[in-house]
This record gives sequence, structure tokens and C-alpha cells, in this order.
Amino acid sequence: MMIAGIDEAGKGPVIGPMCIGGVKIEESRAHILKVLGVADSKKLTPKKREQLASQIKKHAEGFFILEISPSQIDELRKIMSMNEIMVICFAKVLEQLKPDIVYADAADVKAERFAENLRRQYAKTSPAHAKKIEIISMHQADATYPVVSAASIIAKVRRDELIEELKKEWGVDFGSGYPSDPKTKAFLLKWGKEHGGKFPEIVRQSWQTVENVRKELEKSGKE
Repeated sequence: MMIAGIDEAGKGPVIGPMCIGGVKIEESRAHILKVLGVADSKKLTPKKREQLASQIKKHAEGFFILEISPSQIDELRKIMSMNEIMVICFAKVLEQLKPDIVYADAADVKAERFAENLRRQYAKTSPAHAKKIEIISMHQADATYPVVSAASIIAKVRRDELIEELKKEWGVDFGSGYPSDPKTKAFLLKWGKEHGGKFPEIVRQSWQTVENVRKELEKSGKE
């Protein structure tokens, strides 16, 4: 019996990509993940996450990380909600793993609805398997199921790598990319001020944060 876990990293940030991680392991060997010390990735230090990510990849039967760029997110948001984007992305990861049971972190206020939508989306590419697969979706699944926690870890480590690459490429430290991060906010204000309210492609233009920064710049410009 093959089980898999799927989770995201970077759904909320205004800067950088989103990564969806998937990990597949034989159910009888799944206890290995617990032994490794896989826990909710948000509670681990970045260094510990990196160490665990390489261990997870070594022991897993399969893994996959889907990367979605800020511009891809912006384009999709023109035609669908963030919840619908999550369903499509999770289904893409599921296509790569094809387990018997999948545990998915619910990217919807209603976990059951997320599971139903995920099955419907998966059926578009794998109709026969979509009928058989067991989909278990719940909130904070990464804190309950080690296989989801493992998926969360590999997704988070990959996103952190991509964020570091972007900082080097752009020669600027914009912080974590989350709207609540003062470094991120300062970067957006500075960039927006210097570039007439326009932002680089590493920024998710469809985010409310960007709109708020523009309004703030307009206000300070009028004063």
C-alpha cells in the first residue's frame, strides 16, 4: 500500500514562488519518517529542515516538487480563485506520485470540499485511478501525518533555496517575502518609489499588499 502526503510552502507571500511538495512511501515503511524526527516543518530550524529533506528523499519511494512562479500565480488568479489554483497544483503533484492513499493539507476552509475538488481535478488526467484512490484532506495535516510533514519539509526547503537565489540575482535582501515581514514591506516601498509604482517579476502583482503599497506611495506623494 503506497501512501503519499502533499503540502504547500509559500501560498501567502507577496514575493517569490510557491512550492507544492509530494512524498510517497510504502505504508509499512512510513514509521521511518517518524524515526527521522519529521515534525511540522514550521517548528523546525532551516538547518534541521535541510538535513531532514535529504533524508526524506533518500527513504521515500518517490517525491515531487512543483514550482509555481509569481507571474504564473498572477495569470491564474485572473481566471480563478487561490483555492482553485491549489486544487490544480495538488492534482499535478498527485499525477506524479499515483499512491493508493493520499493525505493532503486542506487549502480550503472546508477540508471535505478540497478533497472532492482534488479528486475531480485528478480525474481529468487519471480517470480510472481517481475512482480508486483514497483522498484524506484535513487542516494542519502536516501536524498529524508524518508523510504530509515530510512533503511540507521538502517544499519549504526548495522555496527557501529559490528565495536565496532570487536575493543573490537581484542583489537585495527582501526578507521572507511574506506581507507581514518588515523587510519585505520596506523593499516594496523602496522599489515602488524608485520605479513609479511598478514592481519586478519576483513580486505577485495580484496581491492586495501590492495595491496597499501603491496607495501608500500615492498618499505620501500627495503630502
